[in-house]
Amino acid sequence: MKPISFRISALLACFAAASGLQAQSGAVIHKTNEYTIFANGVKQDRFSAKAKSAFELTSDYQSPKNESVSSKIEFKFSINGKDNEMKPGVNHYFNLSDGVSETSVIKFGEASKGSAKTKETQLNPNSKLKIRLDLREVLGEMKSKGYYTAFNGDKIFKEDFKHVYVAGAAAPLSWDFDNLYQKSELELKDPDGDGIYETTLIFNAKKDQKVTATSWKKSKNITAFPQYHSEQVLSNAIYNLSLEEMVNAIEPDSTFRTGKEWAGVWTRDISYSIILSMAYLQPKVAMNSLMKKVSASKRIIQDTGTGGAYPASTDRMVWAIAAWEVYKATGDKKWLSSSYEIIKNSIGDDRINAYDKETGLVRGESSFLDWREQTYPKWMQPADIFESENLGTNAVHYQANVIAYKMAKLLKDEPSIEKYKVSADQIKDGINKYLWMPEKGYYAQFIYGRNYKMVSKRAEALGEALCVLFGIADEAKTQSIISKTPQTAYGISCIYPQIPDIPPYHNNAVWPFVQSYWAMASAKAGNQASVIESIAAIDRPAALFLTNKENFVADNGDFAGTQINSSNMLWSLSGNLGIVHKIIFGLNFEDDKLVFKPFVPKTLEGERTLNNFKYRDLILDIKINGYGNKIMNFMVDGKVEKNPEMSYLAKGRHTVVIELDNKEAPAVINKTANYFSPATPLVVADGDILKWQKTENIFYHIVRNGVYSAKTTGDNYKIKDKNYAEYQVVAFDANGVESFASEPVSIGVKTGVTVEAETVVAKSALAYKGFSGSGFVETSKENNATINFPVEIPESGTYAIDFKYANGNGPTNTENKCAIRSLKENGTFLGTLVFPQRGVQEWSNWGFSNSVKVKLEKGKHVLTMLLDPANENMNGTVNQAMLDYLRVTKL
Repeated sequence: MKPISFRISALLACFAAASGLQAQSGAVIHKTNEYTIFANGVKQDRFSAKAKSAFELTSDYQSPKNESVSSKIEFKFSINGKDNEMKPGVNHYFNLSDGVSETSVIKFGEASKGSAKTKETQLNPNSKLKIRLDLREVLGEMKSKGYYTAFNGDKIFKEDFKHVYVAGAAAPLSWDFDNLYQKSELELKDPDGDGIYETTLIFNAKKDQKVTATSWKKSKNITAFPQYHSEQVLSNAIYNLSLEEMVNAIEPDSTFRTGKEWAGVWTRDISYSIILSMAYLQPKVAMNSLMKKVSASKRIIQDTGTGGAYPASTDRMVWAIAAWEVYKATGDKKWLSSSYEIIKNSIGDDRINAYDKETGLVRGESSFLDWREQTYPKWMQPADIFESENLGTNAVHYQANVIAYKMAKLLKDEPSIEKYKVSADQIKDGINKYLWMPEKGYYAQFIYGRNYKMVSKRAEALGEALCVLFGIADEAKTQSIISKTPQTAYGISCIYPQIPDIPPYHNNAVWPFVQSYWAMASAKAGNQASVIESIAAIDRPAALFLTNKENFVADNGDFAGTQINSSNMLWSLSGNLGIVHKIIFGLNFEDDKLVFKPFVPKTLEGERTLNNFKYRDLILDIKINGYGNKIMNFMVDGKVEKNPEMSYLAKGRHTVVIELDNKEAPAVINKTANYFSPATPLVVADGDILKWQKTENIFYHIVRNGVYSAKTTGDNYKIKDKNYAEYQVVAFDANGVESFASEPVSIGVKTGVTVEAETVVAKSALAYKGFSGSGFVETSKENNATINFPVEIPESGTYAIDFKYANGNGPTNTENKCAIRSLKENGTFLGTLVFPQRGVQEWSNWGFSNSVKVKLEKGKHVLTMLLDPANENMNGTVNQAMLDYLRVTKL
């Protein structure tokens, strides 16, 4: 017999466990190793949420991040907000304990003595730390040479040195180098001019603790919107919470606020939200918000983004899909006509600036995944990101052309109809030809590289979902995508596998709005396992956090730990509402009718109603009985109808009753542990030898001109081919998971020509440094908008044409002053050149534009760079760069 003390302890433990589960006494809806969804609540570890009614929720969730704040501080320094002190993964460490509140003077570029294995303890609240940096060697090199050479070979010119920051893992530090300037306390200062820079930070500050509310109770009148009731009180409460947050998101000017912490209208956010549910729930507000993102020239505005926005980022065309969704919901012919003109103008510019004739795809940054190193290798500059061809962005452009085609037919714009169909077909064919990975059963993340491209074999959740929803994937591919794309414990992560040494935000994160698109794609595929997994992955955070958060960490499901987050997030709440309307009730809008395709997973079986649902001149009260995704009976006002649909011509109030067949379709998903790929190798060329730092248990593939050509387990590779080629190295781990490819390096004898810009037009008088030749040339709207470059080609062949340039009009991650030019010969368009921003007032920071591939015959040519009307950027006024030289390289 066990001792009495043991039996009492056991009884107490059982009582505690029973108490914890009492709130979740309802039926189990979905259970995983990490959490359980009940009909009336959620249980995750020691935390629980309970739906007391359809209008009240409580939660005792506390972010574990607040409970154990480590005394070990990990950080590195940054000049001008770039990751330019030491190699990735090499950081400084300091143990903020034992009363020590000041670092030694740390030399820039030299790892401090603190160890990554240093013993850590719980950090006291409001712990101060003075961080001291010795920048004297950097400043001395700038003084003697005019520039400092960073670990990666980049030259930072004295004239460009503006700020030095500290970046790191623990708040208030951040690894988001691009946005360090937004936190003034992270800038180190040298008031006495001795070359020792300092800043004092407070760690484990109360203001930095991540908390959410403990209860939610309906406080706004939401009766004007569709009223939902089911036998699962948790589902009812989350629905009503989302409706109330939708009301909260409407600004006084009748536009949508993006999130509690995100003011204003953003093109991609508002568009994805409208597609999910706002088109029919708030059509007027949706229209107002969309029109807020239209320029005076009647073109869609690309939000500020990488390298100065458009065309480094091109996902603005999701606006077109949202505009069409509004038309389908309202039938507003005036809206159809006005939005078509905007879409037509925007596609016209994109066709010139971003369409790739070789692949049929569209260039530009990943849709919504716009934080560079969060989803791209660090070596990729904004010009490289422009040259990439991303899955999600191409899915958006495909659908935008499909919609333009449909609009053109409705509006009888005969000359344009076939053009849009051809463009859509080319993009669709390009996605299936270049991005489909038969060995994995889903699409690749993007094509990337420089003169020779290859695919990133990561999955990209939003792009995968959109390819299913838009019909880019055929039936076989659709089934494969939903069953084989990796899904992690707390949901489908934005990308998979994750990138090492990059903090959670787009990397290592789940975004509920993406999960909503994935849920809808899963429903289209008829995959019940994926549908209920997705619903659970959305209900869990909404219930525990008592708000629709923007994102959470894929590793642990916590809202704390991502680089930025927001409550009352528009696209998250839109997805939550859309799941009820578009999946559970299966409301599918077409241009002339409302079609019902309900999908109720078995664990959600029972009777449910949706009353006061408005569609054009209809008001519907809908009831569904049973489960499954096949309709057994469809009745309108008591009469059985053959087709489960309502015509746009119908009017008035009607009652719809749907009986499902109560059958399950067997389906599987690829539920897998979260995983990180190997780090991207840092490769240098020493003559004809490629060198990199070897990592244990990693082997390497050599890539020549975008094609895998050799393997090695070592740390170098000798190039035997003497012909000019681009080489990269890809790291593979024991499971065959690969890293991003390293930055391309060129080896071999080049054939080509270089033309100094100052030899063809007058050089600039501006006092910038770092150029070659005797000077450089300004190109802007006012100066040298057109420049002719005479070149003599030594032999016929295919050449890559690019420019060395500078653009200090803005940072690499935001604003809208990317310079754009067309390249022509004898009036024939050859391609678009982009000159993205490279740093605020960093005019001595030179890099290369994208390259344009052209077939050229031996002999003399005149290449013309000019500012065409389609080359207007999002700024409209500043379209400027400095040109060092033109480079023509034979491939």
